[in-house]
Amino acid sequence: MKIVRVKILSAVLIISLFCAGSVFAADETYEKLKTMIDVMEIINVNYVSETKSADLAVGAIKGVVRTLDPFSQYMEEKAYKDMKNETEGNYSGVGLRIMEKNGFITVVSPIVGTPAFKAGVLPDDRIIKIDKKSAQGMSTNEAVDLMRGKAGKKVKVIIRRDNVVEDLVFDLVREKIKIETVRSTMLEENIAYIRLSEFNAQSAADVKKELSSLKKEGAQAVILDLRNNPGGLLDSAIDIISAFVKEKTLALTTRGRVEGSEKKYYTHGVAEFADIPFIILVNRGSASASEIVSGAFQDFKRALIIGQNTFGKGSVQTIFPLSDGTALRLTIAKYYLPSGRPINRSDDVNAKNGITPDIEIKVSIEDEIKLYTQADMVFAKDSEKKSDVKTDDKNKVEDEALKKAIEIIKAGNVAAEIEKSAKQNSKK
Repeated sequence: MKIVRVKILSAVLIISLFCAGSVFAADETYEKLKTMIDVMEIINVNYVSETKSADLAVGAIKGVVRTLDPFSQYMEEKAYKDMKNETEGNYSGVGLRIMEKNGFITVVSPIVGTPAFKAGVLPDDRIIKIDKKSAQGMSTNEAVDLMRGKAGKKVKVIIRRDNVVEDLVFDLVREKIKIETVRSTMLEENIAYIRLSEFNAQSAADVKKELSSLKKEGAQAVILDLRNNPGGLLDSAIDIISAFVKEKTLALTTRGRVEGSEKKYYTHGVAEFADIPFIILVNRGSASASEIVSGAFQDFKRALIIGQNTFGKGSVQTIFPLSDGTALRLTIAKYYLPSGRPINRSDDVNAKNGITPDIEIKVSIEDEIKLYTQADMVFAKDSEKKSDVKTDDKNKVEDEALKKAIEIIKAGNVAAEIEKSAKQNSKK
């Protein structure tokens, strides 16, 4: 009995390191830790099946972290390795960015071109089951682990969608996930179109390279499509802002609880594209770095934002590797745009957060799914306008956000629409 208690006490002392402030600063903390020890010992001795104190400790750690916010996570060794592999673009799966929200695994955004994207999984879809296992109360690590696997193997994902009566069943075939982050083409009237699907170390350089090339071909304006872009590297976002805004301009502030944690990010280098008319497309799958970029340009009155309200992920996470091969992903700060406004206006996961576009384009669920299936058609030549997903002409829909952007550029009204939106926002 004493040996078991010593093991449990050791585990709890480890857990206590995750608690805010000094563990021994208040009697209340002592009492809660004592209760935790008592509960774990009762389980260890009396539970119907044999338990391991180490497993109980891991469960307790996960419970501590889960009380914080949807983006903080305790990652066991395998999950941590998988996360690093994903960062390096070396994994097979279905291509979903997910988070925990109200007890459900919720889709932030499907990655463009992946099995989930092609099948029509949408932002805000709630995952109910993965194969035969209920996803309610499941951690994101567990969900990711279940959806990943050998390329070519199927996984059944059952989705619950707002305003849809019956749950949706998706039989997805895992693929090697290769993220082509930047694609571009020249649209009518010499309008450069660039789609950025994720912010990685090369994104800023690739965007500048593509736009420079299109300018040499005669591009007179640019549309940057950040729809379904879940974010990525903060430095990449600042680099992209720097390409369009003069140097030494405050682009972002991060602010945490720890004294002295405030950090300011400024634009740098030559703004190669400071004068080109500029429109950004966003939707509810645009998150994190996408919101930093679109929000900053909106504050600067440098770009017109068209589409849907963005996802609303305005917090900074950092990885703390731990001595046993596990790691803690912890929210340490929040983002504040140049005007001082936060991306997250509320910590309530149900609040309307994110960036509100200058021009809102409402898209029905049905049309959103169809737009997914024809997403790559914009890059095809006129004689090859087809998607990599089977569709027929009667199921094709107009991309209203892109259409509106083109209309405004052709009319020469980008600057006027930016000013109009800024005046309307100042009255709110």
